[in-house]
Amino acid sequence: MAAAVALAPGALGPLQAGRARLVAVCSARLGPGLRLPGSLAGRQVGRAIWAQGWAPAATGPAPKRGYSSEAKTEDELRVRHLEEENRGIVVLGINRAYGKNSLSKNLIKMLSKAVDALKSDKKVRTVIIRSEVPGIFCAGADLKERAKMNSSEVGPFVSKIRAVINDIANLPVPTIAAIDGLALGGGLELALACDIRVAASSAKMGLVETKLAIIPGGGGTQRLPRAIGMSLAKELIFSARVLDGQEAKGVGLVSHVLEQNQEGDAAYRKALDLAREFLPQGPVAMRVAKLAINQGMEVDLVTGLAIEEACYAQIIPTKDRLEGLLAFKEKRPPRYKGE
Repeated sequence: MAAAVALAPGALGPLQAGRARLVAVCSARLGPGLRLPGSLAGRQVGRAIWAQGWAPAATGPAPKRGYSSEAKTEDELRVRHLEEENRGIVVLGINRAYGKNSLSKNLIKMLSKAVDALKSDKKVRTVIIRSEVPGIFCAGADLKERAKMNSSEVGPFVSKIRAVINDIANLPVPTIAAIDGLALGGGLELALACDIRVAASSAKMGLVETKLAIIPGGGGTQRLPRAIGMSLAKELIFSARVLDGQEAKGVGLVSHVLEQNQEGDAAYRKALDLAREFLPQGPVAMRVAKLAINQGMEVDLVTGLAIEEACYAQIIPTKDRLEGLLAFKEKRPPRYKGE
């Protein structure tokens, strides 16, 4: 992980890591033994990019769909491992109706525990984050709880929120946010950490923290500009403007927008359709592709191409690659095992 940047008292500091540090960070994220080519660090490439939870397990075909019985009604976060034809899809359902799904201490603790479990679960292929509460995705921080904190408690708690959201962003499998309702402040930051965002046209979303004389603290000042561009992100944060689903689609904040259905879960249904599209693909390739994209977006093009080269090298010796070629030759669906 990148080293923390020390700030001088009362000053923001340059907040700019050197090129050598950035290359070192990228090499570390690529996995043991990887080196970036050329003058950066040579061309040695290791064979374990999917180490530490990056190697997915096999998923077998199944003709039907269904849910497991893991969710508990009283939980603020319901974790469902879908079964049968949807095997490999995990749904994290926020279920804190009385608090408009706001990010409380308990909910953050539950999210952290769930995400930690997903990191090491080789059977997981795609994660969907949704709300179990109609009309609400996540209203942001629990301000009633926040009002009871003293000043010394606020910073560490916001750091916990930021850490959990970062963990979601760093999950090795594709993640989809299904926004069927209100997503404000930390709720939108949670969605921004996902690879793909899908929204109902009636959904409302925005980073509204400046109304409360604070700034987004869960990654919003960094992820929103990367998603929609710096100038527009500044405009939205400075104005605390709230967008509906169509407006969000227009600025590139979400990938798909749908008219809300009678059940109130149009975005979730679209997210599930997308997740199903991902299931047939090579599990190792999906994870390594995500790593290459994520790391490449943080560096210059030359370094990014070197990251892609190193990532591609990890795919060459896999059994799945050979299976893909064989299946193409035999004109049949591939049977990938994540090896």
